[in-house]
Amino acid sequence: MSAVKQTAEPIPDLPREERERLAPIYAERLEAAYGDPHAALHFENPYQLLIAVILSAQTTDAGVNKATPALFERYPTPADLAGADQLEVESHIKSLGFYHQKARNIIAACQRIVGEFGGEVPDTMEGLTSLPGVARKTANIVLGEAFGKVEGIAVDTHVFRLAHRFGLSTEKDTDKVERDLMSLFPKEHWHRVNYDLINHGRAICTAKRPACGACFLSDICPSAFVPAGWRE
Repeated sequence: MSAVKQTAEPIPDLPREERERLAPIYAERLEAAYGDPHAALHFENPYQLLIAVILSAQTTDAGVNKATPALFERYPTPADLAGADQLEVESHIKSLGFYHQKARNIIAACQRIVGEFGGEVPDTMEGLTSLPGVARKTANIVLGEAFGKVEGIAVDTHVFRLAHRFGLSTEKDTDKVERDLMSLFPKEHWHRVNYDLINHGRAICTAKRPACGACFLSDICPSAFVPAGWRE
């Protein structure tokens, strides 16, 4: 998953009543289009998912999936990674962006998991966000996918962009965008909002060239068919 980037586009500032009217329509159509939500990252347990999500910042899930098998074979548990040499860890993730910082973060996160959580990945928002390299986006994904707990909506670059284009938030801070979305979508949709918007952001509502003519939301989207210069 790539990191959140600020948009330079004009953001539709819809009245609250209009946002509340549109949100369930977006939810229904996106669910019909994209089926059952699931993470694109490959993992077998909470530890592997946590590390994979941390590594996915500013790179592709496909790239992470290529790098993690050897990493997890070498370091199969948090305790193994907690005691790892950083240079050796970097050799496994060098194909990913910002690998120096990511190596430091995953080692430090595992050290805290071992030292403060008995070697088990914490299953609370508070516990997860206390780990180095873990903000609410990562914690929401781990909680939902690994533990079946839904406490919020993961806001990555696609969710951030589409929340603005759909007129569901005008906030520039990801945590505030998350709060806006949580107030508009029913809780039973929170887990899938991230996956639906990622799929839509990759397939149709891309950053520079959204395919509004092929979009099943263009009749209600306040940003549909806006001048291309807004996205240059």
